[in-house]
Amino acid sequence: MKRKFKYLKLLSVFLFATVLLLGKGATVQAASVYDAICSTVGEYNENPVECRWITEAILYASGEYRVDPILITAVMEAESGFCFTAQSSAGAIGLMQLMPDTAAMIGVNPYSLLENVLGGASYLRTQIDNFADWGEYAVTDAVAAYNAGSQAVINAGGVPNYRETRQYVINVAANYQRLLAKIY
Repeated sequence: MKRKFKYLKLLSVFLFATVLLLGKGATVQAASVYDAICSTVGEYNENPVECRWITEAILYASGEYRVDPILITAVMEAESGFCFTAQSSAGAIGLMQLMPDTAAMIGVNPYSLLENVLGGASYLRTQIDNFADWGEYAVTDAVAAYNAGSQAVINAGGVPNYRETRQYVINVAANYQRLLAKIY
């Protein structure tokens, strides 16, 4: 029970931070968001040109699909550690770790760097829309669906009881909190 409370508390903080960022969007300087993202990418990648490219791709995808750039960054960090050539043992590809079938469904080439980021943002937007009316944990459920698939979240009535998915949601929330701390 104590572990479940800790998990729910972390998810609550994640949701609160999302609402806080969206609610204060008008007062956050674009440069500070850019700097927070770029410095986070720089923790993994020492090439300043690649750091700027990834940061600009995240901001572009954020604008195209109306997804919080901090959330996209937190997901990308959990998925690939900002590695252009990341490929999972399950076959997920690139910065946003798109599965080939998911990339085909979205209509992007997962091997194209920009299409991979745009495809990931599009898929995340779809998950956010799918779970928008699920209550206070809607964003958490959307993040879980990015990892485990929509049907797994629907079948479980929330974050599925998969160790990998639960840890993934916790990692994304922690990444998000670290990024927010760089802005505020």
